[in-house]
Amino acid sequence: MSEHQNPGTGTDPWREKLSPQEYQVLRQGGTERAYTGEYWDNKAAGTYSCRACGAHLFASTEKFDSRCGWPSFFEPAADANIRYLRDTSMGMERTEVRCGSCDSHLGHLFTGEGFDTPTDQRYCINSISMDFHEASES
Repeated sequence: MSEHQNPGTGTDPWREKLSPQEYQVLRQGGTERAYTGEYWDNKAAGTYSCRACGAHLFASTEKFDSRCGWPSFFEPAADANIRYLRDTSMGMERTEVRCGSCDSHLGHLFTGEGFDTPTDQRYCINSISMDFHEASES
């Protein structure tokens, strides 16, 4: 039985909460195709939260155009809201980025790519793993 199943029912509550595409990325570690997600080119001011649990993940002020086809951020909103795992799939070593609250797969972290950002890090995040909350106009 999966750790995410309800004991006694054999059902996975995430399957009920998420669409099949969201489930494939967030719970099974999949990836959406580049340049297809709704936020890869979003330039609006606001915040990004985990689509599965609502945890605050990133702010638009840390988003940048890396030309990779996925939303890219140079740092998370709060380190406590992000979990890092070593990922050796795909014949390379990468750092998987997961939600620190619900353990959903978000994307990967890359460092040392030479981007002109304060951290030289690129959090390459699947749009489908996040919800965007536009900043209120005052």
